[in-house]
Amino acid sequence: MTSVTISLPESLKEFIDIEVHTKGYGNVSEYVRGLLRAQQASAADARLEALLLDGLTSGEDIALTPEFWRELKADAAQILAKRKATKKKRAAK
Repeated sequence: MTSVTISLPESLKEFIDIEVHTKGYGNVSEYVRGLLRAQQASAADARLEALLLDGLTSGEDIALTPEFWRELKADAAQILAKRKATKKKRAAK
């Protein structure tokens, strides 16, 4: 694992120490990794939202018929089945 050194004013160091203690983190590194993972998830959500909005505002409208929903569910089931099969293969290795 790579190490990163940062400089903080005492007030932030005290804040982090309190957060580590009160939130159940084992150490400062765990706390910072948690913050970074949360930020990664937030950025991924923002990218997904932008892509969804782009999709909604581009192209022709699609009628949301019962057939559309059946096809969407079938496509989603295929994607899910492929993911489960991939996970099983990885777990078997």
